[in-house]
Amino acid sequence: MALARFGRQVKRQHGVCVKMTAVAILGLCFIFVWSMFSSPSTSVTVQRESFDDIAEPVASGTMVSKSKGNELEKHDSNDHKKKVESDLKKKDEKKVNGSLPSPAHEHKSGKKNEKHVSNRKKDKDKPKVSGEVSKENQKQEESQGEEAEKETGEDEEVVVDGKEEGLDGEGEEKVEMEGDADVGESVDQQTEEVVENENEGKKRKIKGPVFDPKAHYSWKLCSTRSKHNYIPCIDVESGFTRLQSYRHGERTCPKAPPMCLVPLPHGGYDSPVRWPESNLKILYKNVAHPKLAAYMKNHNWLIKSEEYLMFPQNQSEFKGGVIHYLESIEECWMLDAQIQASWHLFLIRTPFARRRLPFPSGVFDAIHCGQCTIPWHSHEGKLLLEINRILRPGGYFILSTKHDSIEAEEAMNTLTSSICWNVLAHKTDDVSEVGVKIYQKPDSNDIYTLRRRKNPPLCKEQENPDAAWYVPMKTCLHTIPSAIEQHGTEWPEEWPKRLETYPEWLNNNEKAIDDTKYWKNIVDKSYLTGMGIDWSTIRNVMDMKAIYGGFAAALLQQKIWVMNVVPIHAPDTLPFIFERGLVGIYHDWCEPFGTYPRSYDLLHADHFFSRLKNRCKHPVSIVVEMDRILRPGGWVIVRDKVEILDPFEAILRSLHWEIRMTYSQNKEGIICAQKTTWRP
Repeated sequence: MALARFGRQVKRQHGVCVKMTAVAILGLCFIFVWSMFSSPSTSVTVQRESFDDIAEPVASGTMVSKSKGNELEKHDSNDHKKKVESDLKKKDEKKVNGSLPSPAHEHKSGKKNEKHVSNRKKDKDKPKVSGEVSKENQKQEESQGEEAEKETGEDEEVVVDGKEEGLDGEGEEKVEMEGDADVGESVDQQTEEVVENENEGKKRKIKGPVFDPKAHYSWKLCSTRSKHNYIPCIDVESGFTRLQSYRHGERTCPKAPPMCLVPLPHGGYDSPVRWPESNLKILYKNVAHPKLAAYMKNHNWLIKSEEYLMFPQNQSEFKGGVIHYLESIEECWMLDAQIQASWHLFLIRTPFARRRLPFPSGVFDAIHCGQCTIPWHSHEGKLLLEINRILRPGGYFILSTKHDSIEAEEAMNTLTSSICWNVLAHKTDDVSEVGVKIYQKPDSNDIYTLRRRKNPPLCKEQENPDAAWYVPMKTCLHTIPSAIEQHGTEWPEEWPKRLETYPEWLNNNEKAIDDTKYWKNIVDKSYLTGMGIDWSTIRNVMDMKAIYGGFAAALLQQKIWVMNVVPIHAPDTLPFIFERGLVGIYHDWCEPFGTYPRSYDLLHADHFFSRLKNRCKHPVSIVVEMDRILRPGGWVIVRDKVEILDPFEAILRSLHWEIRMTYSQNKEGIICAQKTTWRP
C-alpha cells in the first residue's frame, strides 16, 4: 500500500525528487532480493602449508566442512540442515607451490620468502603387505594410525569455501570426455547430497566417492595422429591435417581428459632390455617412430642391429664420442663431486618457449646444453633468465656450441655479463670441434649492486621465484636468497651425505626424518620381498604424490631412479627433494603428464586418490593416464582407503591388468597390480 501511494505521488509534475527517490528504493529492493536468492560463486584457492589438517576421506555416514574459523564441524548425512559457512573473505591467501590459479589458466605468482616445506601428519593405518612384515613394522603403522586419528579424527573430509579441498588439480569443470571409453551408467559418476542452510535457504551439492562403484567400463583405442607415441598435452589433435608439426609450441591440454587407450607399437611390445645392458642397446620395436629411420641415416651414434637399437660407446652426437666429450669438459674445469646427483636424464617432454619450467627456483646444481642451438639472447634473454631462476646460487651452466654465428656469441656474452655470470672455463676441442664454456651463477647479491646498467632489472619483492605451474617467464633477475628460512642460501653436503641431511630452512626436520625411516621400513620389509616384483626389471619409477622423497631414498640401493611428483595443490616440498640430491617436478594430475607412453616401470601412489578430494572432474582419466605412461609388464602399488581401492580394482580389471596382491586392514588397503599387453 505504501509503495502504491508513493507511486501516485511520482506521477505528479512536481515529483522529480520523489521520482529519483523511487528509482533508488526500487534498486535497493532488487539488490536485496537478488542477494537472498543467489548463492556466492566466487571460489578461493587456499594453499596448505602442512598435511596436519587433512584427514582421510569421509565415511558413508559423516561429512566434515571447514568453517570460517578453520574449525572442523561434523555433519550427519541424515541431517541436511546443518549450517555451511564459506571462507570467501579469507585475507591471508597462501601460495600453492608458488602459484595461484587464475581464470585464464595462467597462475599468478605469490609472495616470496615463504617457507617451502611444512609439517605433514603421518599417513594413518599403513597396512602390512605380506606375512613377512615384522611385528615391529605393524606396531609402527598402527601407532601412526592412532596418532593421525587423534589429530584429525577418523573418516573426516575437509571442505573449504563450499567445495572439497584437495591436493591435486585445479577443480576445472570439464564437461566432455575425450576418447571412446564406454561406461555403463556414467564415467566416475559422483553421488551427491544436498546441504541446506537453515537461515538463508541456500543449497550446495557435496560429491561422494572418488570412483563410482557401480560403473562399468569398456575401452577403445585412441585414434590420434601420433598413434602409439601420443602425448595428450603436447600433440596437436585439432583435426587440421595441413599443420607442419603435430607438436604444440606450448603445453596445451585437450578440453576433456582422454578416455581412450594408447595403442602399442605396430610390431608389438616385448620386455625391455635390463639395466645396465640397456645402456648399450634397446629393443627397436619398443621405440619405433616414423622419423627414427631417417634420423639414423645422418647420425652414426644410433645403429640398428637385427632387433636392437645400438648405442656405440665410441660414437655419439659429438665427434669423437661422448666419452671424449665428457673428458674435454673435465679438462676445462674439474667440477666438484657435489654435483654428481644432478646428472639425470628426465623422462619428461615440456616445451621451452614462454612459460616457466615446472621446477622451483635455485634447485639444480648444474645444467648442461650440448651442441646448443637455443637462441638464448632473443626475447630479452627470457630463456637464459629462466635457467638462472632454477639454477642453484653458485651453480654451473655448461654450454657447448659450434660457434656458427659470431653475432650470436657476442650477444650471449653481453647477456651473461648482464646477469653477472662468471666464465670459469672456455675451450674449443680439436676433435669434436665444439667450443665448451662453463659459467657460474653468483652466490650472493653483492655483485648485482655493482652493475652499471640495471638491465635486466631485479624482480619485485612480491614476485615469487618458485611460481612455476602455467606461469609466464619473466624478464627480470631474481635476487639470491639470503635469509636462513629460504632454501638455496647454502650449498648442500656432498653426495650421498646430502640424502640424509636436513637443512635449517626445513620447517620440521622431525617429520622428514620419520618419513625417511618409515618408507625404508616399508620398502625393505614389504615392497622388496612381499610383492612378487622382480626388481632387476625395474629402472624408471614414479612416486605420484611425493612428500619428502622418503620412498625414493629407500630405493636408492636398488640402482633405481625415482621421479618425485609434487601435486600443485600439495605443500611445496619439492625444494627439499632437490636438496637431498633427488629429482622431481610439479604437476596437476587433472591433466596428462608430460612424458612419452610406456616410459615407467613402476608407479607408486600412497593415499593419492583419497587426497584428490574430487578436485578433478573425472578421476578415472587419471587411471587411463597411468595406463598410458606405464609400460606393459610394469607395476603399480597403490595404498589407500578400502572404499577407494575396491572400485579402483574394478577399473584395473576392466583394463585386463593382473591383480598380483591385495591386502586390507582397518579400512586401509593396498593393491599391487601388473599391466599386460592387452589392448581393445
